[in-house]
Amino acid sequence: MLSGIGVSGVIIIAVVALLLFGPTKLPQLGRAFGTTIKEFRQGTKGLLEEDTVKKQKSE
Repeated sequence: MLSGIGVSGVIIIAVVALLLFGPTKLPQLGRAFGTTIKEFRQGTKGLLEEDTVKKQKSE
């Protein structure tokens, strides 16, 4: 998904984010984003485990 973005693209995105949110809000946004990704992964892992159990029961 992000493989097409080079180093210059990441730098530009970081500068724009810094300008939009400021240096005090940026760490809070990063922390919130990380927590959201972690919860999403845990949720999808739970769904995949349930699906695997259902498949094993039907066999």
